[in-house]
Amino acid sequence: MSGRLTCVGVGMTLGAHLCPISRSHIENADVVFSAMSDGFVELWLNELHHDVRSLQDYYAADKSRHITYQEMVDVMLAQVRLGKKVVGAFYGHPGVFAKSPHEAIAQAKREGFTAQMIPGISAEDCLYADLGIDPGKFGCQHFETTQFMLYQRRVDASAYLVLWQIGLAGDLIMGIVVTGREERQLLLELLAKEYPLTHECYLYEAPTMPLQTPRIDKLELQALLDAPIHLHTTLVIPPALALQDNHDMRRRLKQLAANKASTLGKPNGEQTFYAKPYAAVSADANNIGANAIDLPPQRNTDNVLPFIKTKRKL
Repeated sequence: MSGRLTCVGVGMTLGAHLCPISRSHIENADVVFSAMSDGFVELWLNELHHDVRSLQDYYAADKSRHITYQEMVDVMLAQVRLGKKVVGAFYGHPGVFAKSPHEAIAQAKREGFTAQMIPGISAEDCLYADLGIDPGKFGCQHFETTQFMLYQRRVDASAYLVLWQIGLAGDLIMGIVVTGREERQLLLELLAKEYPLTHECYLYEAPTMPLQTPRIDKLELQALLDAPIHLHTTLVIPPALALQDNHDMRRRLKQLAANKASTLGKPNGEQTFYAKPYAAVSADANNIGANAIDLPPQRNTDNVLPFIKTKRKL
């Protein structure tokens, strides 16, 4: 079959986050469907291709987003079935908080068409950069806010908690209208089980234009009730507890390391070596709860390249 579908992410900030391969797919497509976060971004996309069709028209205040997303899938697949090279261009990452790209790709593949997703810079990526958060330091939990409210989720208060689409907290109809103070009160009651109401948190919004600055409002949890919150506002709650040592696991790992070390130098024994990494490992005793010399070799979390594990017979 000649038709094909490619869903790409254009990033969050106009023109700044589009990668070369995504741009190439857009420029070489027969038709481009767009779901942008900003009208100016949509106008910019129109300069890259002569046939850009907005998906924003499928949203309506009195209409479930489930219906909207299915209509987006249907309109994109209709062009794929005509044998066209179709691109679905979505703001941020096309696979993050975006149902229709996943559904469209899955449906296209079921029908025998070639379909793929090209990642983009998401609001989560911008959040880490703008707030200076390294998710590998304390850990980071992410939830869609209404899902967080509706299901029994285990919150780790020693890690960051990120609640997406807080503006739709408690929305049961999949609408596009910001919910009210009453729904936020219920959310606050849920959060109060894990955090003091005076615990400081952040309301975050990624910039969509090059000259914009991110919204980073620091406030106490209890102030959420009357804070200005939009559809694209994200709630970031820093850790409220220190990391708790798993003493039994630490003891077992140290014993395992000692057992492996005891095999070194024995003839005819298979030994495991860790080659020198491309960047020096930095172990902060305050973060990991032990001196670096007490730990076995670890992956270097500050570098995309891991240790090179080699085996040889002596």
